[in-house]
Amino acid sequence: MRKNWLLLLLASILVFSGQNDAQAQQQREKYRNPANDPVAKLPYNRKIRWADGLFEAGSYFTAIEYYSQLKAENPRNPYLSYQLAECYAFSRDYGPAAKNYGEAYALASKIYPEAKFKEAKMLKMQGLYDSSIHAFEKFMADNPKTYKKLKKTAKREIDGCIMGKNSINDPVSVTMKNAGPNVNSPFTESSPYPLGDTALLFSTMNQNSTIDGKHQYYARFMTSHKQYNVADVDSFQWPLVFNDGPFNDLKSHTGNGCYSPGGDRFYFTHCKESDTMSVICRIYVSQFDIKKGVWQSPELLGEGINDGSSNTHPFVAKVGKKEILFFSSNRKIQSRGKYDIWYSVIDPARGTYRRPQNAGKQINTEGNEMTPYYDSRVHKLYFASDGLVSMGGFDIYSADGGPSRYTNVKNMGYPINTSADELYYIKDPVGKPDAYVVSNRIGSIALKNPTCCDDIWRIQVEPKLQVMGKVLNSKTQKEMNDVVVRMVDETGNLRTFNSEDGQFQFNMAREHTYVFTGDKSKFVSTRAQVSTEGIKRSDPDQTVNVVVYLDSITMNKSFRVTNVYYDYDKADLRPESIASLDSLVSFMKDNPSLSVEVYSFTDANGTDDYNKDLSLRRAQAVRSYLTSQGIDDRRLIAKGFGEKMPAAPNFFGNKDNPGGRQLNRRTEFRILQEDPTRRIIYNSAKKGTIGSQESNLQIQDQGDDNDPGDPESEFGNPGSRVHKDTDNP
Repeated sequence: MRKNWLLLLLASILVFSGQNDAQAQQQREKYRNPANDPVAKLPYNRKIRWADGLFEAGSYFTAIEYYSQLKAENPRNPYLSYQLAECYAFSRDYGPAAKNYGEAYALASKIYPEAKFKEAKMLKMQGLYDSSIHAFEKFMADNPKTYKKLKKTAKREIDGCIMGKNSINDPVSVTMKNAGPNVNSPFTESSPYPLGDTALLFSTMNQNSTIDGKHQYYARFMTSHKQYNVADVDSFQWPLVFNDGPFNDLKSHTGNGCYSPGGDRFYFTHCKESDTMSVICRIYVSQFDIKKGVWQSPELLGEGINDGSSNTHPFVAKVGKKEILFFSSNRKIQSRGKYDIWYSVIDPARGTYRRPQNAGKQINTEGNEMTPYYDSRVHKLYFASDGLVSMGGFDIYSADGGPSRYTNVKNMGYPINTSADELYYIKDPVGKPDAYVVSNRIGSIALKNPTCCDDIWRIQVEPKLQVMGKVLNSKTQKEMNDVVVRMVDETGNLRTFNSEDGQFQFNMAREHTYVFTGDKSKFVSTRAQVSTEGIKRSDPDQTVNVVVYLDSITMNKSFRVTNVYYDYDKADLRPESIASLDSLVSFMKDNPSLSVEVYSFTDANGTDDYNKDLSLRRAQAVRSYLTSQGIDDRRLIAKGFGEKMPAAPNFFGNKDNPGGRQLNRRTEFRILQEDPTRRIIYNSAKKGTIGSQESNLQIQDQGDDNDPGDPESEFGNPGSRVHKDTDNP
């Protein structure tokens, strides 16, 4: 049986291949230079056999090195691409795995038809959901009459991709924090068990000692206390070996510890590798001797608990009035798939266990279900599964009920779950329902690749901050149908809500400022803003109600706004113009489907050619400012029209009119619709801002003779002018 990462999760560690690779690495220490490596000098066929031997032994990292050397010699060999993909997949290096599966399929789709399915899975594990969906669909299309079971799985994986995208768009109100370097290491950590709110019991391969010149690659229990009087909440001290009882073993992997509800029994597992290279786990219990004040020698649980191949992940909890032992087992009789969750009713007085029962089809699938944790306070079972619709591989789920019947099975959602693997969810026993989870997500302390190894992560529950709102038509005050609501924070992170009835809801996080707008064809949106700055983790849940207004885009309608002014004979923006342009920046960001034309004008002083050039430079200055604020320059068209269509007379009779000429040194903006309808929304010669005009609906008609759709033929000239070299202040 080929060893992979899953087998070691059952043993409460990750990679036995890490042990094999470490031993292989020790043998190769004297060959640090590849030129001196005797294997690298082997003939092609012998090197393949050597690499295949490493692969079969589970030494995936070392096998990758030699398969890569072989592929460099023969890059179009599909076998090498496929073997590399398998090595990368077993070592959970998803990017190279997807790439090599894709290459194997492209080179030999008839030989490796499942490579497309595996490529899709590796894309999903990276969170590349759209690419994954496309690959799964291609696998199904390329195999119309075969692989019925795998195509059924592919459909479930596509559902998981869709769920993943939606969950990321609407995350759960928690903060995910790596437990830190005093708990986590480049090796795998697992089975976190909070000891009150002050310390953490867990299993790790880190800090193993060297015995007889050989490094001991066995997981063991460690504990770490929380640090106090530090700014970093949930930070941990240097760990110590857990020596409360005779639990750790020098010749097997120790993990998955938990106490009975009364604290007088300690359950855990020892896991060993069998002769068939499979992992065999057994559940043990140790009784506390009150008289002597010590834990007794562990005993192997009988009465059917350890029947079958492997039994692991014990957790004991009260369900109603009964004490229940939950655990994972891959036993065959009454099984629904691979590893299922089982339970046994305990009689603490007699120290007996009833015959284990399968926890039922509501939670167990054809895949793997494991790491059960039952919270008696809310009557929920939490567990990990790769057989339900998931965001990646293993996800955490909750289910109401127990121990045999469950309802309301739910995926815990992002960011508790990610596109990687999540297992071992467990809450704090007291206080706020903060929790722990084990994951190989990006951000874990990595040994070989960013997602190779599992770390313990802290789930810090945040106050539930929600915004609930509606989108109204500004004229009718009625709710808008079929509108997309956009929520953007100060960093530019965008989330959307497709509303059929004009109502919407978002979850928010602390320490952010959010802007809410609506997006509907032929409408422009106002904005609503909500700040969560200053809210603390200890604060209660909050819900904020907002209203977003949409206004229809109409030909020949304009908004009154404040001015954009320029100094005499200059194209530079004056400081007081920036506030008005910032209103336009907000408008462009709030309505990303719209493009605008930027029209700039001068007063009547100066020649036509000079004024047209000056006005173009002014329009370009506005365009440059807008692009500097993050507006795509492809949405902006700059045009200069000189002294055409003055907003006020330049002269009263023979007298100069400085105020009028200042008004004429202006900029206007017109929306370009897809149809394309044009509309002036920003006239720098008129009062008000875009925001105030939208709020107060200060819209007025513009006559056809003021329509600059064809400026050369339709701009009027109501004011007199005197030609000079430049325009005067």
